[in-house]
Amino acid sequence: MLDAFVVPEITVEANGEGEPIELGEGAGKAFLLTLAVTRIVEQEALDVSIWGSADGKEWGAKPLTAFPQKFYQGVYQLWMELREKPEVKFLKAKWVVNRWGVGQTKPRFSFLVKIQEQALAGAAR
Repeated sequence: MLDAFVVPEITVEANGEGEPIELGEGAGKAFLLTLAVTRIVEQEALDVSIWGSADGKEWGAKPLTAFPQKFYQGVYQLWMELREKPEVKFLKAKWVVNRWGVGQTKPRFSFLVKIQEQALAGAAR
């Protein structure tokens, strides 16, 4: 069962994206995504989305799913179901950062994204 980091813990100051990960035998399965925001300061926002690809090159026009915008440190989880998207063989995360208000306007976040394959009750294995 897949249990991996989509984004190992990193510190970012600009928008970006992680390296693609291959789902392998996890393609077409259900997953629990965990976003852990380990560093954030006031008046900042972090948006993290998960993108899928059949070949690891073409990522489409919209994400498979996205975490709600985050303003605070914490651990957040999101369910992602790919049983109806068996063509998705690769995943990657993209993030957008924002800072507003007075003082330093450059955002700075530390976070990670983990993916864990989930066995569904009654599902064939």
